[in-house]
Amino acid sequence: MTFQDFNFHPDLIEGLMAMNYTKPTPIQEQAIPQIMAGKDLIACAQTGTGKTAAYLLPILHKIVNTDHRHLNTLIIAPTRELALQIDQQIEALAYFINVSSITVYGGGSGIVWEQQKKALKLGVDVVIATPGRLISMLTVGDVNLKYLEHLVLDEADRMLDMGFYDDIVRIISYLPTDRQTLLFSATMPPKIRTLANQILNNPVEISIAISKPAEGILQQAYAVYDQQKFGLLRHIFKETAYKSVIIFCSRKETVKKLANELKRVIPSLQAFHSDLEQEQREEIMRNFKNKNLQVLVGTDILSRGIDVDGIDLVINYDVPPDGEDYVHRIGRTARAETTGTAITFINPMDMQRFGGIERLIGREVPKIALPVSLGEAPAYEPDQRRSSGGDGFNKNRGGGGGHHKGGGNKHSGPRQGGGGHKGGGNRGGGHSGGGAPKQG
Repeated sequence: MTFQDFNFHPDLIEGLMAMNYTKPTPIQEQAIPQIMAGKDLIACAQTGTGKTAAYLLPILHKIVNTDHRHLNTLIIAPTRELALQIDQQIEALAYFINVSSITVYGGGSGIVWEQQKKALKLGVDVVIATPGRLISMLTVGDVNLKYLEHLVLDEADRMLDMGFYDDIVRIISYLPTDRQTLLFSATMPPKIRTLANQILNNPVEISIAISKPAEGILQQAYAVYDQQKFGLLRHIFKETAYKSVIIFCSRKETVKKLANELKRVIPSLQAFHSDLEQEQREEIMRNFKNKNLQVLVGTDILSRGIDVDGIDLVINYDVPPDGEDYVHRIGRTARAETTGTAITFINPMDMQRFGGIERLIGREVPKIALPVSLGEAPAYEPDQRRSSGGDGFNKNRGGGGGHHKGGGNKHSGPRQGGGGHKGGGNRGGGHSGGGAPKQG
């Protein structure tokens, strides 16, 4: 099957051809016909499977084939970063068609708030919003959803984990009942089922590779004491010249401390956490996407919705809280049939947890021997709970350093979000940017 088989609008096909998209991914192949047919949908798919394009393409096709004078589509996302990435996908996919979109999220200045309100009043086809800011606008009457035709909940499980269940229900109370609702989630816990039963009408269900890492990921792990972790990081970077790396830590304080220490040997590195201003976070992500920044150190805020090509290494400096978080973290690499490496550091305290992760993904992750220079490693005993040792920065910093400059051409980054309104134009006349993001 090719994208031609969906009978999309010719200008939408032209955009796909310009981005060298020819064959749909499994989630796209299954979801697009159902969405085109007007069905409500529950889609369960892991990160990197192309789910964003799976719902955007049929929606854009429908919009361009109608007299679109009102807000047509509302997409709700858990974070500003994901909202901006969805908007960038729209910008690229709609490059040759006349479709407009806007991101609506909190954390900006009063000027951004006014820009968002003005754009909504002038008219826009697609709104991509985080729940909190959208409720604020609905409360004061700045958004008219009377004619809405499509509602998309992206990463619904993440939104519920973040406590947005009541907010979502409240938002839906403003929507017309005669609409198409699409729910995309990486997992399907009972809370998602409850929400789906409330808001969807006789939905079609699609499930793609739940809770399984992509086949192209080389998974490895080290059993380490905390005080050996930093030396092991230096050893890994010395041994292989990775060009694009994400290091995940479980706590924001660890992110800051590790970034400060590691930046001494890898200058092309930045910490990414919630204490940064939104403009700083957008600039860091833009530099990382453009390969002007080699390493990101962050918490799980980076694990979902961050759509970056060519990440060749993901390091779990701490074992993730659960198996689903592990799948999302390592899913940042080996996206869209590429390959990559995921390495996890397992201290004695986390061995039991990592054993549970291995059971969830249905395989044992190979354990690599610790470099001799770092001292003796703990035995991997996932059935026993042991105490941790140290904070990872005080001792045993052996294993070498090494600095590899991040590669990649310097090219323009994606358009900054923050409530900016862009309108489409035939042959791309109304868009800024228009870079081709990856499917998903």
